[in-house]
Parts: sequence; C-alpha cells; structure tokens
Amino acid sequence: MTAYEPTPPPGAAPAAYDAVVLAGGAARRLGGVDKPGLRVGGRALLDRVLGACADARATVVVADPRPTARPVRWAREDPPGGGPLAALDAGLRHTTADTVVVLSADLPFLHEATVHTLLATLGAAPDAAGALLTDADGRDQPLVAAYRAAALRSELAALTEEHGALTGLPLRRLTGALDLTRVPDPVASFDCDTWDDLATARARIREHGHVLDEWISAAKDELGIDLDVDIKVLLDLARDAAHGVARPAAPLTTFLVGYAAGRAQGGPEAVAEASRKAAALAQRWADEAAAAQADAAPDATPGTRPDAG
Repeated sequence: MTAYEPTPPPGAAPAAYDAVVLAGGAARRLGGVDKPGLRVGGRALLDRVLGACADARATVVVADPRPTARPVRWAREDPPGGGPLAALDAGLRHTTADTVVVLSADLPFLHEATVHTLLATLGAAPDAAGALLTDADGRDQPLVAAYRAAALRSELAALTEEHGALTGLPLRRLTGALDLTRVPDPVASFDCDTWDDLATARARIREHGHVLDEWISAAKDELGIDLDVDIKVLLDLARDAAHGVARPAAPLTTFLVGYAAGRAQGGPEAVAEASRKAAALAQRWADEAAAAQADAAPDATPGTRPDAG
C-alpha cells in the first residue's frame, strides 16, 4: 500500500445503483474464522464495506444473516459455500438497477468516494461491461467493481448452460468473458486474507491524519447516527473552550452543542450554528479573562484593557 486516501470521483454524482456484497466465504487462510465480523478501527469489516455503498438503492449481502450497522437484504447461494459465482448469482437475483456494485466483505479501506469513482468510470465507458480496481501489483480485483447488470446476467446464464451449475466455478470464468475497464487503487483494493493483512490494516487505520475520521465513523455506527459534521469546527470549538474557559469545558461544550442540535432536530447546519454560538461565548469568556488580568496588572492604565471602549 501507499497513501491511505480514497480515490476522488472523476465526474458528477453517480447514477442509481444496487450493491451486492459477498460475505459468505470460508476464510481458509484465516483458519475458518468469521472474517466479515473481524474488526478494524472498532468496526466490523462488513460494516465498513456497507458504509462505502450506503447510497446504493438496494444492498444485498450474500451470507447468513447477522446484525449490521444498517439494514440490508440477505441472500444465500444454494448450496451454501458454492463459490463466488454462485454467490453473485444469488445476490443479483434481488437487484433491479441497471448498474450493480459488487464487493467483497473484507475491504478495510474502501470508501464511498472509491465506489463513486468506479461508477463514474463505468459511465464514461459506454462499451465496457464493468469497471474494477487493480491492486498494488496490477492484479484485477473483480470483487471491487461496478458492472452493467445485464452483462452479468447474460454471462452467468451462459456459464450455467455450459456447466449445468455455477457451483465451484472460479470468478475468472466470468470476468474473462467481459470487456472491463480498470482503475488502479492499491489502498481501496487491499483486502484482509491473512492475519498479517489484518494487523497491517489495524495499524494503518490509526495513522496520524486519519484516526479522527475513523473514530468518528466508528462512533456514528455504534450510536446509530447518520450525520456528517465539520470536524474542524468542533475541534476549534473544543480548543477555544479549553483555552478561554477551562480544560474540562472542551468535552462538555461539544456535548452541549450536539445536544442542542439534536433538540433542534437539525442536521449539520444545526451543529454549525450551535458551534458558532458556543465559540462566540467562549471568546467572550476569553476576552473577560484577559481584561481581568489587565486590571490586576500593577502598571495597568485606563484605556489599555482589551475590552476598553
């Protein structure tokens, strides 16, 4: 991996799409552990992937049902454990959009921006059947991709007719027959196949410059909050309250801002307005403290206090 940054979307907002997340694999290289439930940055890998496709019109997870951070539709290949093509076919049966994003459930660094990039890339290539990521070694990652649903259905039907069933067929039998365009992204394509991969992801998620965003995302999932706020505004407010009033005022003030915004039944705008009011109050406290210090100074003279006039 190189930098831990989502790829920016190359165009306008994507068209409507459905998402299919494959989460029922055997995880043999992890000793058969429940891989989608493993946590990175305090969030299950599956929940991290579901967050990246949160604006999908419908999301189908192919696996046995489990608690998730947001509602999804569940599907299962028959028989269970029949492999990625059988799982994809099972999930695809519950979708209706012309475009389908197909994802594995073990992508710790996948972000919504990357999904939008795939969709925009596919939209800009009308003759392509799909757009997929390539990893750090240039290998195709067909389970981090956006596809035209009609192309998938057509090729899956052809493979079923040829082999009698999709069970056990490798994914390359599908992708090898499709015209695909590629988006290099060594970070978003990083998946957790081994314990070393998981350790790498857990270390990278705590890197300076990203840990706050990751923590906020995890906290919102845990608290059931779907609200995007300006983190810098809140951090600036906490700093002003700590410096202008007292250090414990920082967490208490930010709590009160959130409570006030909630009482107002507002979104990010309500948080911003409450933050503005609290920051102005903290500034007034700081000004009064500076004035008090000036009054107490032995050489203070009229008209030199910060609030004079």
